[in-house]
Amino acid sequence: MQVSDTIINQPQEKLLTDAALMQSLKDAIAQKLAPDVTNIDLKGIYPEEFLRDIGSLGAYGQGVSTEYGGTGRGVLPALKAIEIVSETCLSTGFMAWCHNACSWYLQNTDNSFLREQILPQVATGKLLSGTGLSNPMKHFAGIEKIKIIAKPCEGGYILNGTLPWVSNIGDKHLFGISAQIEGTDDYLMAIAQGGMQGLELKQDVHFIALEGTNTFRCLFRNAFISHDWVLAAPCDRYVEYIKAGFILMQVGMGLGLTQNCIDLMRRIDKTKQHVNRYLDDRPDEMEDELETLRLKSYRLAEAIGHGREIVSKEILREVIESRATASELSLRASQSLMLHAGAIGYVHGSVYDRRLRESYFVAMVTPALKHLRKVLASMS
Repeated sequence: MQVSDTIINQPQEKLLTDAALMQSLKDAIAQKLAPDVTNIDLKGIYPEEFLRDIGSLGAYGQGVSTEYGGTGRGVLPALKAIEIVSETCLSTGFMAWCHNACSWYLQNTDNSFLREQILPQVATGKLLSGTGLSNPMKHFAGIEKIKIIAKPCEGGYILNGTLPWVSNIGDKHLFGISAQIEGTDDYLMAIAQGGMQGLELKQDVHFIALEGTNTFRCLFRNAFISHDWVLAAPCDRYVEYIKAGFILMQVGMGLGLTQNCIDLMRRIDKTKQHVNRYLDDRPDEMEDELETLRLKSYRLAEAIGHGREIVSKEILREVIESRATASELSLRASQSLMLHAGAIGYVHGSVYDRRLRESYFVAMVTPALKHLRKVLASMS
């Protein structure tokens, strides 16, 4: 795979941080995302302009070192960026996570070409990117097998196999892959690019939510990938570098969705509190649990920092617990929201309908709730 001349050697803007980033994200969401949420959800519109815009603000560069175009602030502001986008649209919040995950892969590799030439473009949103490592994450948890074989050849590897349902990808988008090295028990991780020779992207299913995420099945048929694009081979230790950040940043999706469910319940209570007060999971109860999870996840994000080291077993356990709690809170909050809304919540395309459908995604996307509980059981 050859890198396009338009990808490298471009000047970098100074990214926003902290309060300035959060306020700029709120403004961009109000102006460019909120008006399109229904079309993203029901028509599968891909919000490419918005995704690029928030990249130029700093939504993807927080966990990236300053020498590679980021701010060096670490995982915490990246998690917050995902959270604030997910309050309005989980589909787009998920894509913000996908892109941050790819930035995280590149931040933690020892491959100088990827760090120096590619990461700065990903960190600022000039190159959009997805994750593609759901299959290997399930493989290393003993849930399913790696589905791509990499045959060593001069200058790199020949890839054959399939990745199902990789999100936030398309022509020229980057995404992570993992493959078993032919004839060995070792695995590699690498960066692929939409449009590379031997790669076919197929969009052959429709989902009940998250339709606007550019999700494709990826078929590799004798696709060549050079050593320049390999994140790690073998990748056992590398997986331990990226695992905690990969999982924890997803908590932002659950935080944002749950917060919006609580806000909507409070809005409904302005006229229906007299009857809604008999329901379980009332807004104040959910708010207390949400704040506990938020503070815990923020603390863990600060502990992870900007990567390039393996976190302790105890930190990893807390990360996995937080991710599971984010799934559970999302499900409870969206169900309670539906019951608070009553009949209007049952109208197709309503915000209540959308938030319910999105909450199941928080609990099902890799690592799914059952995956997380399996890992926690094995750790104990």
